[in-house]
Amino acid sequence: MSILVDKSTKLVVQGITGRDGSFHTKKMLEYGTNIVAGVTPGKKGQQIEGVPVFNTVKEAVEVANANTSILFVPAKFAVDAINEAADAGIKLIVTVSEGIPALDMVRVISFVNEKGADLIGPNSPGIISPGETKVGILPGQIFKKGSVGVVSRSGTLTYEIVSHITNSELGESTCLGIGGDPIIGLKFIDCLKLFEKDEQTKAVVLVGEIGGSDEEEAAIYIEKSFSKPVVAFIAGLTAPPGKRMGHAGAIVSGGTGTAAEKIKAFESVDVPVAREPAEIINLLKKKM
Repeated sequence: MSILVDKSTKLVVQGITGRDGSFHTKKMLEYGTNIVAGVTPGKKGQQIEGVPVFNTVKEAVEVANANTSILFVPAKFAVDAINEAADAGIKLIVTVSEGIPALDMVRVISFVNEKGADLIGPNSPGIISPGETKVGILPGQIFKKGSVGVVSRSGTLTYEIVSHITNSELGESTCLGIGGDPIIGLKFIDCLKLFEKDEQTKAVVLVGEIGGSDEEEAAIYIEKSFSKPVVAFIAGLTAPPGKRMGHAGAIVSGGTGTAAEKIKAFESVDVPVAREPAEIINLLKKKM
């Protein structure tokens, strides 16, 4: 099994005719992703890598039975694109777009929840269930089907940690980047709930970073409600207060959101925290 995406996923690519959309459409198809449609307003009738293009997501759902969407659209159009997907009946929306204003995202998440859809991102590299499907910009060659679920706020850091998991022969069940913005859709706790129900997942790696309180909230949830082994890594241990570190959400302010606080929260509930990515494997083997 896997969470959120698998071989039954029917993907529509919003912004498929753009540079990034067309490039990653090709890469996802090469991985084996079932892309049934693309959407760019005014470009209906075109084909990108053999994928038919429609003017609206509603058409993609009605004609091609799309159930999942990925956005490769500029930030100024992303809000409308997410809302359009949710309104059309798409149940999983993956948002690669970054730079969407936080206040806009508050409204978007409310609408998406109202429609009963799940949102990954924004500012997310996507999601992959190795050997099943890839929805996003994740480099498929570094993943291998296995038993470790990975949830991360950092894209590139995820790749390094995944490479260690793959090389250790453990492999991954599903890996997703939840995004580095202050306001996002699915959070650590949401993903943990899904991994708890997934028989393939035997352990979970959480990759956090400074800023916000998602890691501390996840630690409380793990202690009370999560039965599988968890290990963690927190980026930004040496980050100075008040400085934004790469992601819009990675900023320490008011004395909260530091790496030290997040590490303390995890370790207080028996979640070991690696000090460098390579330590993840030994911690996993001790817990599994």
